Amino acid sequence: MVFSAGLGTRLGEETRDKPKALVEIGGKTLLQHAIEKLAREGFSEVVVNVHHFSSQVIEFISSRDFGIPTLVSDESDKLLDTGGALKKAAPLLGADHPVLVYNVDVLSNLYLPGLVLEHVRSGALATLVVRNRKTERYFKFNSEKRLVGWVNKKTGDRLIAVPEAFEEAAEMAFSGIHVVNPEIFNLMPAEERFSIISLYLSLAKDYLLKGYFDESDLWIDVGKPHELENARKMFA
Repeated sequence: MVFSAGLGTRLGEETRDKPKALVEIGGKTLLQHAIEKLAREGFSEVVVNVHHFSSQVIEFISSRDFGIPTLVSDESDKLLDTGGALKKAAPLLGADHPVLVYNVDVLSNLYLPGLVLEHVRSGALATLVVRNRKTERYFKFNSEKRLVGWVNKKTGDRLIAVPEAFEEAAEMAFSGIHVVNPEIFNLMPAEERFSIISLYLSLAKDYLLKGYFDESDLWIDVGKPHELENARKMFA
């Protein structure tokens, strides 16, 4: 699933008349970069959620052949946040295989099949791709790469799932790429709108959620203006 419904407010004028998913880098939209990567690396189907300028994204998808079935989960009437988006898309995603979730504003050369294989091997409910980079908010993982909590360095807020491991746990930044087992759909709250990150942290005490420590040489969050310009220079 490609998360593509965000408002893209950080990009200012870039998203005044189009959604973030259709911002271009190197002559291709962010959505095209994401879908082509998934198709190239052997994924069987893509589901794209839409909200902001949703008709533009739907038209873009319907007018192109990406070489892989590409379905739309329509949130035009109500933006559901990441957890709610995944919950709404469940009927399109199937219930018998892992689902990879990929933020449309991420550019990465991480080999995704390797991530999925590690997820399956570990038996985790969810596997979160993380990197050792500077940010304000960090997931915390114990020595076995199990998720044990979260911390916001700016506000001091902390969410502790495994108290005995929290203080010494490694701090890693989320990369906007994750894999979930379909079992997670049975563990979601009743409400329509919720954060997948909040769900992960609420489940971490009783379920195995793992970190996948990514050391690949390309990862850019192009939802930030200066990173978007850097990416355009790189892809030029």
